[in-house]
Amino acid sequence: MANASHKNPIKFIVATLIIVATIAYLSFTGGRDNKSYYVTIGELQGMGNKAYVRHLRVAGNVAPGSIHRVGTSATFDLLEQGRKLSVIYQGSEPPPDTFKDDAQALAVGTYGHDGVFHATQLQAKCASKYAPAPASATPATTAAATLPATR
Repeated sequence: MANASHKNPIKFIVATLIIVATIAYLSFTGGRDNKSYYVTIGELQGMGNKAYVRHLRVAGNVAPGSIHRVGTSATFDLLEQGRKLSVIYQGSEPPPDTFKDDAQALAVGTYGHDGVFHATQLQAKCASKYAPAPASATPATTAAATLPATR
């Protein structure tokens, strides 16, 4: 009877170690798979073989006339400082409404050996919405115009 009670703590310790090791492994691999590096188009094109094995985020302006939509997918070109990157977006949702020519876009995905960025997520903001207002649209007010003259 003493032998049976001695085995129970060992089984409990082994089971606990297996559970802890499994949780640690899943946490490590899940965090690694969801991590994405932000790179510019120039950096991406200069990364060499490292570019093909990493989950990346690339931003740029959508090249005018390059957007071709089919259902929830789209192909387009990103431009940044004179460099061009072809992107194929295949996500579960269609591109956002703000995704238009000259809009700033952020593509999240992987770089293929074919030289095309394969995006699974896409974010965009409308360039005109965030542009500064023209100087003629804002009335100029000065202290002299708003304060009464003193003698």
